[in-house]
Amino acid sequence: MKKKIQTKNAPEAIGPYVQGISLGKNIVITSGQIPIDPISKNIPKGIEKQTEIVLLNIKEIIQKSGLLVNNIVKTTIFTTNLNKINIINNIYENFFIKNKVIIFPVRSCVEVSRLPKNVLIEIEAMAFKE
Repeated sequence: MKKKIQTKNAPEAIGPYVQGISLGKNIVITSGQIPIDPISKNIPKGIEKQTEIVLLNIKEIIQKSGLLVNNIVKTTIFTTNLNKINIINNIYENFFIKNKVIIFPVRSCVEVSRLPKNVLIEIEAMAFKE
């Protein structure tokens, strides 16, 4: 059964979509998350802080569904500057290590010309629990 995931701990959708969808108890797919702080509604400057906020927003959506960061099996990263990939990778790796992930998710990463609200990064995720 398809169920909408909604949490105040991640930014509201800025278009005709939802934060995430749960397909039963075992699969969660998030919409692409951009670095909007859910409390202040601000977008920080810099790829470091933007990447951190995006990952925290994904974590909140995944946890709202009853799954954990450890259940994330796939991510897609969209960035406006692949020259920043080492910075993104460092924050990404530390996020998953901090959340005790043993096997990193599979991942795609692409450079795009522009993202909503002119942010530097957007990430979407898929989680699965056996």
